[in-house]
Amino acid sequence: MSEHRIAMVGTPCEIMAASKLQHYTDSPIDVKLGLFCMENFSYKYFVTLLKEYDLKMDDIEKFQIAKGFVFLLLKTKETVKIPLSVAQRIIRKNCNICVELTSETSDISIGSIGSEDGWSTLIIRTQKGEEIVNGAIEQKFIEAKDFNESQFNLLNKIAESKISKNLETIERREFLARPVLYQRDKSDDSILKDIFESNFMDLKSNVIDVGACVLCGACEYACPYDLIKIDDTKPIMRSECHEDCHTCFTVCPRTFIPEDLRNDNSKPIGDYIKVLSVKSLKHTQGQDGSIVTTLIDYLLNNDIVTEALIVDKEDHLAWKPYAKLTNAIDEVVKSGGTKYSVCPVFKPLKDIKEEVD
Repeated sequence: MSEHRIAMVGTPCEIMAASKLQHYTDSPIDVKLGLFCMENFSYKYFVTLLKEYDLKMDDIEKFQIAKGFVFLLLKTKETVKIPLSVAQRIIRKNCNICVELTSETSDISIGSIGSEDGWSTLIIRTQKGEEIVNGAIEQKFIEAKDFNESQFNLLNKIAESKISKNLETIERREFLARPVLYQRDKSDDSILKDIFESNFMDLKSNVIDVGACVLCGACEYACPYDLIKIDDTKPIMRSECHEDCHTCFTVCPRTFIPEDLRNDNSKPIGDYIKVLSVKSLKHTQGQDGSIVTTLIDYLLNNDIVTEALIVDKEDHLAWKPYAKLTNAIDEVVKSGGTKYSVCPVFKPLKDIKEEVD
């Protein structure tokens, strides 16, 4: 067993992959900090879109999505607004079948929807998450206040909107004979039966080839034979799949979801213990009031976790995201902010896996 205890930050699909890794494997992920997410963009197509505005990624200091626009704060201190109706064409296809806004299988979910400026919305989902939040409040890492009814109604409304819209997309896809496996209502016994009959070729035909892959890298990380590689756009198999191996299909967040992890679409924000508005008392740099950075600081400071799995941006390639493991809070602070593109978030865990093996 690994001695690593990792706090992971991720979007709903990445958190679902982490939850499946915990469910089916011996995972080093111990704490899941989930982000609110409507959709993500293709880095390649984002670069192309910016050309229409005579901009490059290097020109941008900060991204933000709000009130129907992508706001680009430039290094010149100017702000450029791109309507979301225009940006729709660079959204990754897999986002259109996601029915989660608030990372429902995380320990703690964090976002900005519902809270006033300078505050973040925080959803406590597990006992572990509650202990972390209470500890962070007691040690004055964060300040918290109750989420009021109007704030809750707004959060629910936006979550319901995403579910409704994307369930329609799922229905259209399935009308074209493209099954969306992760939304299937199946018993755990039935799921296990299908898993033992599936391998990478089934993952390829049911997820990758139909534009449902979230590029999280769970398949690459979990493959016991190191046969899967993530290129810039999708997972590829470097050799023939072992006949008795089903791991990649098992851990993918877009294949069948076990019963205790499955989304209940009648609950817009999923199951939870408590919803709060919170403000950081330690950090100011980052997305959503720096709450993610502050919680990681608390976790590392108290030796609750040994490292954090975060997404930073490349120094030599502006805003290109990449995943990294760190126990240095200054690196966590540096990584704060939004990239609005995906990357294989589990890739850094491969070194830990090899160390244990």
